[in-house]
Amino acid sequence: MDEVLLRSLTPGVLAVLVRRGADFAAAEDAVQDALVEAVRVWPAGPPRDPKGWLVTVAWRRFLDATRADAARRRREVGVEEEPAPGPAAAADDTLQLYFLCAHPSLSPSSAVALTLRAVGGLTTRQIARAYLVPEATMAQRISRAKRTVSGVRFDRPGNVATVLRVLYLVFNEGYSGDVDLSAEAIRLTRQLAAAIDHPEVAGLLALMLIHHARRAGRTAPDGGLVPLAEQDRGRWDTASIAEGIAILQAALARDRLGEFQAQAAIAALHADAPTAEETDWVQIVEWYDELARLTDSPVVRLNRAVAVGEADGPRAGLAALAALDDSLPRYTAVAAYLHERDGDLATAAGLYAEAARKASDLAERDHLTRQAARLNAHHRSR
Repeated sequence: MDEVLLRSLTPGVLAVLVRRGADFAAAEDAVQDALVEAVRVWPAGPPRDPKGWLVTVAWRRFLDATRADAARRRREVGVEEEPAPGPAAAADDTLQLYFLCAHPSLSPSSAVALTLRAVGGLTTRQIARAYLVPEATMAQRISRAKRTVSGVRFDRPGNVATVLRVLYLVFNEGYSGDVDLSAEAIRLTRQLAAAIDHPEVAGLLALMLIHHARRAGRTAPDGGLVPLAEQDRGRWDTASIAEGIAILQAALARDRLGEFQAQAAIAALHADAPTAEETDWVQIVEWYDELARLTDSPVVRLNRAVAVGEADGPRAGLAALAALDDSLPRYTAVAAYLHERDGDLATAAGLYAEAARKASDLAERDHLTRQAARLNAHHRSR
């Protein structure tokens, strides 16, 4: 069973049902039923037109469910709309479905969660990690969102800002999580940028391209995490970096700064430095100041503390860190790094070990454990 194929077809099948008038929750249930049926029967004989097969089965499951519903008489006219057998349309409905999920009746956070679950194909656990909330909390949020849109016709698409948040979360999950969705997020953002003249769309595309360009350098041969300062810059995709920077420069020239443009500017400064030592940390701090003004995000201020530590010295970074909530994700890892830079290796080793225990990502946990072991070994050898 080709799980990648099923994942790629799911958004288009869901979009077909919604376009025909199925409410979102019922359409998603019908598509899930069709996927289960595909897993059962395709290994014995895969169809010539997989998408057409899924559309047919999902539509029939939807009709079966509506017939059993109290509103059967009102909805049963849909029986006459079943298409004749034949190849399914090749049009890509995925991007349009992202817009439809960003519905005005949903809060932005609920729209993002629902879209990631129904369109992006992420599990509830993956979405909860992206939002830094417990899995049970995210499950309730998604259920509420589905109830909110149940019976609502998706004829009023949502706004660009919500779609951009969805695409960014999908990219980040694909970049560092369990499912490789980063290339799909870049494809969809390119499509959005071609359709909408908006500097923040361009900023997001630039950010994705620059981050994705460094992907080959992020992991060691043993699968371990390689920090940015230690990455082999010869492995970076310079063509993607150049494209991202050019897109960013055109967006910034329009003088309508947004958070994705600011993030892309920071990424561009890292990517443009020939070596880690030549990074323009002073300018990066200035961009973090802009980003903090735009978002008022504690995570942005945490990253800014690292930049301050590089630009003005580790004690200045620790002072910036002290103003933040120590329960922030990665707070302890940042404290460990700044204490190590300040020469307090014993404190840094203990903080690295503590950060490793808190880390949810296996690669990050292994990296932090190795950092603690390295400093402890250095301390013993003295």
